[in-house]
Amino acid sequence: MSRAAHILTIDQGTTSTRAIVFDANAAVRGLAQQEFPQSYPQPGWVEHDPEVIWQSVLETGRAAIRNAGLEAADIAAIGITNQRETTVLWDRESGRPIHHAIVWQDRRTAEACARLKADGAEPFVSATTGLLLDPYFSATKIAWLIDHVHGARRAAEAGILAFGTIDSFLLWRLTGGAVHATDATNASRTLLFDLRTGAWSPEMLRLFKIPEAILPEVRDTAGLFGIAEPRHFGAAIPVRGIAGDQQAALAGQACFTPGMVKSTYGTGCFALLNTGATAVASSNRLLTTIAFQLGGRRSYALEGAIFIAGATLQWLRDGLGLIAHAAETEALAEAADPAQEVTLVPAFVGLGAPYWDAEARGAIFGLTRGTTRAELARAALESVALQTRDLIEAVRADWAEPAETVLRVDGGMTASDWTMQFLADMLACPVDRPRVQETTALGAAFFAGLDAGLFADSVAFARTWSLERRFEPRMGEEERARRYARWRDAVRRTLS
Repeated sequence: MSRAAHILTIDQGTTSTRAIVFDANAAVRGLAQQEFPQSYPQPGWVEHDPEVIWQSVLETGRAAIRNAGLEAADIAAIGITNQRETTVLWDRESGRPIHHAIVWQDRRTAEACARLKADGAEPFVSATTGLLLDPYFSATKIAWLIDHVHGARRAAEAGILAFGTIDSFLLWRLTGGAVHATDATNASRTLLFDLRTGAWSPEMLRLFKIPEAILPEVRDTAGLFGIAEPRHFGAAIPVRGIAGDQQAALAGQACFTPGMVKSTYGTGCFALLNTGATAVASSNRLLTTIAFQLGGRRSYALEGAIFIAGATLQWLRDGLGLIAHAAETEALAEAADPAQEVTLVPAFVGLGAPYWDAEARGAIFGLTRGTTRAELARAALESVALQTRDLIEAVRADWAEPAETVLRVDGGMTASDWTMQFLADMLACPVDRPRVQETTALGAAFFAGLDAGLFADSVAFARTWSLERRFEPRMGEEERARRYARWRDAVRRTLS
């Protein structure tokens, strides 16, 4: 294998930045990770400092190359995958952000979304973008920044400001301001993109009062986006692939065939079903989104989004001080009293699919004097599987054709055997955990490697996927139904 047959993937997530070097066999050669601070200026608000994110990208990228025993000249291409919807506005001349990034979890624009819904805008928005009117997406975040940062609207209309999701911001910085672009997967998460024309929607721009001058160019998921300047990593490296994190994970799980499903468990949880060339309109409040765009041809997916998954364990650790490490929850769940039926609905920032209730807040049901941290830990892990069942039931109802009867999973929480077994039990289907867990980064590496010629096509890449463990359902149907009914009752009590 040529020393230059390597891909550097920048995996910029919600709570940390990871950089991973893959070789042409899709094997990890080097890795580095760095957590960064979360900012909560008001209840329901979540922000990141873009400058801190940028520094974390530089530091982890350099460290990953070093840890792989390589030099920058050995890297054939860079692939970027990113937390989606998170919104940055920056000055085109200075390159400096005008405000902290507003994170996808942020709920500050809930009232604005509610007003648009009351005005009857949601059906047209959904038909155009495949999305729902929710603070989750970028459009109302952009509008908030333009209207609340002094002078921003005037600067935006004059073309002085640039908007981007994190991928666009990183691409701008990597190329020294030479390229302002995004890919179709990220564009499809803004509430401003017409899924069927593959272009920014003039109607959506008017609805949200957003100047077109601030928008990036939309490109294929795999292609030459620009050249990262030598000063960043030690050599000029082409950026050849960009994808939103969940679409990257879909590719990393080799879900290229319509009907295949994956679910990723990070800060939140996201289940995607590949629907191929058909943009399926959901009747169950799921999202229609772009899976990837190659050679100008779009492939679509149905998506269910859970806002809080692994973040529940962070809350147990940082908010309540009940655990020191997330890994402790597995042993606690195994030790929990089966007679204690505690249910946690982690609606800390509202509920996502299929409920889409921005005003819902977290609640715990079934507490007794006998409840301990073990039962709370078990309820936290169970909540992830129960929310996933909500998503999978909606996906199956929307997809008229036969879907895979196996769920491929990835993300940090899948390391817990207890959680994956409970997931299989609640879904009544096998759950497959792959040997390579870095599926989000791997998907971005696939897109970059495809354009660089390291991977021939999706079929060849899919052959690199291998199973680490399959979890088969063991729970009886009566017990499964009883537990799910208890969950649905708890959710009903939580909805605003």
